[in-house]
Amino acid sequence: MAFSFVVGVIGGLLLMHAAYSTIQYRAVLKITEEKFSAPPFNVFLEVITGLSLCLWAGLAVPGKFLSILTVSEDNRLASLPGNLDFMIFNHRGKVVALKRDLKFKC
Repeated sequence: MAFSFVVGVIGGLLLMHAAYSTIQYRAVLKITEEKFSAPPFNVFLEVITGLSLCLWAGLAVPGKFLSILTVSEDNRLASLPGNLDFMIFNHRGKVVALKRDLKFKC
């Protein structure tokens, strides 16, 4: 996990350097009074490399993916909670449903 975290930090640093390089490139273009069309190709490579490193680290750092079993007792979304005292069935949706049935009078 520590290796993946370091890879993510390196990817983030690459993205920040690409942004800084683009800002510097635009400043040079202002001095030379040229029109900005796109950043240089090395900035594109830096962005793609930094993005892929950050994506890889984002998938590797949290850990192993586990499957979701709907028949499991630990899955609280598939079963009702044991304490039903805090379940509220009176909410704003009831008012919206009533207003939807109203008809406009002309």
